[in-house]
Amino acid sequence: MRNELNELATFAMVARERSFTRAAAKLGVSQSALSHAIRGLEERLDLHLLARTTKSVAPTAAGAALLKDLSPALEQIAQALDRARSVRRRPAGRLRIVMSRSAAVMVLLPRLTAFAEAYPDIVLDVVTVTGPVDLVAGEFDAGIQLGEYIQKDMVAVRVTPELRLAVVGSPGYFSSRSIPQKPKDLSDHRCITLRLPGGPYRWEFERGRKSVTISVNGPLIIDDTHLVIQAALAGAGLGFVYEEQVAQDIAERRLIRALEDWTPPIPGFFMYYPSRQHQPSALSALVDALRLP
Repeated sequence: MRNELNELATFAMVARERSFTRAAAKLGVSQSALSHAIRGLEERLDLHLLARTTKSVAPTAAGAALLKDLSPALEQIAQALDRARSVRRRPAGRLRIVMSRSAAVMVLLPRLTAFAEAYPDIVLDVVTVTGPVDLVAGEFDAGIQLGEYIQKDMVAVRVTPELRLAVVGSPGYFSSRSIPQKPKDLSDHRCITLRLPGGPYRWEFERGRKSVTISVNGPLIIDDTHLVIQAALAGAGLGFVYEEQVAQDIAERRLIRALEDWTPPIPGFFMYYPSRQHQPSALSALVDALRLP
């Protein structure tokens, strides 16, 4: 069947072009191979399909009838193959991505609708964790993490500008307490601590050439910055979170910021993944969608 289809397609090309030379050029084969294929087809059908002279080639009556019947079928086959190739080219499949909940809210969710509409055949299987993750050991395709925590052997693509952290507390909390002016003042405050895999996060500050790391204390240790914010809004204590997450709360005075001059920018979030010679098209599409312009 495959040989017959090849011969029929070859016949149709020669009949349309009315030239073995032009047909051979379009098909990328030799004229002698075309002549051999046409002779074989004519012998099997016991029909003379092409009239040949030294100057021209034209379909016989039988050849013209066959070409008329063949053309729609060959066109349908060509369209089917094009559709099959487009599916292969179109990014599709499941991607396992790991990130913190903060990264999911700040990076992925704002761009998710546009991405889903552009690539309906890609499924993002997102796992949220706190702290760095070994992509290979966890069998993840990619992750989103702060630049300082990404291993050197990973490909890293920036997905946010630089970020800043903010120490915040509610007006109710500060109604009976002074606002800290220096990091060491935090020892007199209740602080809501974020749990990382290695233990509670030690609050890091910097001003000019001076760097300070504080082990804070307080009534609550949790593993999600959004819960830290909710606890700070409720007056439970001071939270140390991304500035972007609380910008509106600060602007509307639901939270009061402290130690602003001690929190310089940090590198921000990057999408990272193992270096691959043949990167899946779905991963390439996600990287392009999240990449910072």
